[in-house]
Amino acid sequence: MTNPTTEPEIMDMALLLETAGISEPRTLRRGEVVEGHVMRTDRDGILVDIGSKSEGVVPTNEMHSLGADPLSKLQPGDAVLVFVVQPETEEGQVLLSIDRARGEQGWRVLQERFESGEIFEAEVTGFNKGGLLANVEGVNAFIPMSQVVGAKPGADASNPLSAQVGRQLRLKVIEINRRRNRVILSERAALQEYRAEQKERLLDELAEGEVRTGTITSIRNFGVFVDLGGADGLVHLSELSWDRNVNPEEMFRVGQQVQVYVMRVDRETKKIALSIRRAAPEQWEQLITRYQVGDVVPGVITKLVAFGAFARLPGPVEGLVHVSELVDRRIAHPQEVVEEGDVVPLKIVRIEHDRHRLGLSLNEARGEGELKGWQFDQNGRVLALPEEATEAFPNESGAMDARLEGRRAEAARIAASPAPVADRGEPGDRDRGEAPQRMREPEAAPMTAMAAAMAQAQAELEARESSDS
Repeated sequence: MTNPTTEPEIMDMALLLETAGISEPRTLRRGEVVEGHVMRTDRDGILVDIGSKSEGVVPTNEMHSLGADPLSKLQPGDAVLVFVVQPETEEGQVLLSIDRARGEQGWRVLQERFESGEIFEAEVTGFNKGGLLANVEGVNAFIPMSQVVGAKPGADASNPLSAQVGRQLRLKVIEINRRRNRVILSERAALQEYRAEQKERLLDELAEGEVRTGTITSIRNFGVFVDLGGADGLVHLSELSWDRNVNPEEMFRVGQQVQVYVMRVDRETKKIALSIRRAAPEQWEQLITRYQVGDVVPGVITKLVAFGAFARLPGPVEGLVHVSELVDRRIAHPQEVVEEGDVVPLKIVRIEHDRHRLGLSLNEARGEGELKGWQFDQNGRVLALPEEATEAFPNESGAMDARLEGRRAEAARIAASPAPVADRGEPGDRDRGEAPQRMREPEAAPMTAMAAAMAQAQAELEARESSDS
């Protein structure tokens, strides 16, 4: 029988190995975290030298924390921290885990991030029917479908979640429970908070009048929203192009980069008003070359405001008809003279090249307008359009037909049946306390040529009916 090795012999063996420059094989314990060096990689995992008598093996399912393609992240000779899962397998190897080594520290990191609300980035390592999977600091975490931005299962059994694997997402911890080994992350919450922070920063940085590059994020029938790098601004339909007759969906696409002019920044409501057309002022200059101050041209009323009316000229170029330029009398609101959609003659009284504005006048255009064939009622409203106007604005002119017919009928009625007014009496009657005793017809209001012709026709018709009876 062989005598067992004595303690002095074991000590002599250790001394011999030390003298030869060879370290004694490490004795490993389950749960221990040790440092090793990558020896080789293959499709099943990696071999690691951890100074033990046997090689250490890290299977691919124990290295999710390295990302979607963990084997590509390691090369022979790289140092790695590993967790001892099993000191010796049936094959005589040491079963190791990179994920669990990082996980011990990862739980503490995730708890700190949960308490502080910190936003961080992590790579998507997989997915299931409920959402995405990620490994954060060695801890497996779940991102529910409801917390993923812009990814929904397809109706044809396809799943766009698969396209997310390998992507870096901005995330936030919304639930953590180490006892149940549960970590829930949210891309949506992280994005909302990130954009809120970016919007505050952007609102402080933006200056009215500057031109910036943005990305179109949404297209609506009233305009488009443009991301300026953390905050969206609205380009209203009227500010998309110098040509107002544009369809946003035909002109732009989501994801398209555009130059925008910052019109207004409201820091209280956190709203940003932008303009695409004002970012290209040279287009306005090209359009305005066909006009000069003093020209009388047809235009269509596009919008009424308390201080006047906006009108679009052929070209198209838009200008303002101030309320004082609508008619030669004081009015309470522009709607007393014009309606949205009216085609009217306009005189260009001012061209402001630096502000890209036109000053227009309906009042000053009436005289020349009547010579061209325009007709007006006694209130200054358009009754008839010349051929020049119908050719310039065929759609708008056609839409006006019903309004013009109504105005002409009203003008004829007023001309034919003037309303009587009470006689105020002689100047001394009121002083003597005497009430007026009679009614008298008002002095005839000045009539336009159109109104006079209608009144004459009505009188002739009544005369013929009297003679027939």
